Amino acid sequence: MKKCSKSAHHTMTEMNITPLLDLAFVLLVIFIITTTPIVNDLELNLPTASKHEKDPPKKPNFITVDAAGKMYYNKREAGDLDALHNYLLDARTADIDLSVIVRGDGKTKYKQIRAVMDVCQQCNVVKVELATEPLK
Repeated sequence: MKKCSKSAHHTMTEMNITPLLDLAFVLLVIFIITTTPIVNDLELNLPTASKHEKDPPKKPNFITVDAAGKMYYNKREAGDLDALHNYLLDARTADIDLSVIVRGDGKTKYKQIRAVMDVCQQCNVVKVELATEPLK
């Protein structure tokens, strides 16, 4: 008698395509969901867009504080904080969207820069930037 009849483990000679079909159906569903159908149910005469030129960039205003503490508004000496306040009020009434760049010398005390920023806030100038040099 034979000890072992047929082997319980035989090799499959056929390729299993079930995972391949699953992948194909998933991709089909994704493509169906993501493609937008062309809908032309109403006849419309859409207006044409006009070409709008960009507004030229506005010239920034500079407030400069040197090492001695003198203040300049657009290269004109501003004097003290009250004079700077008057300059900013006049500029703010002329241009509602006023932007100011505060440039302070490296030796200028922070107290003076803070005072300039306070004056800008009192004049309702919201676009205030601090100018710095990039690191070398």
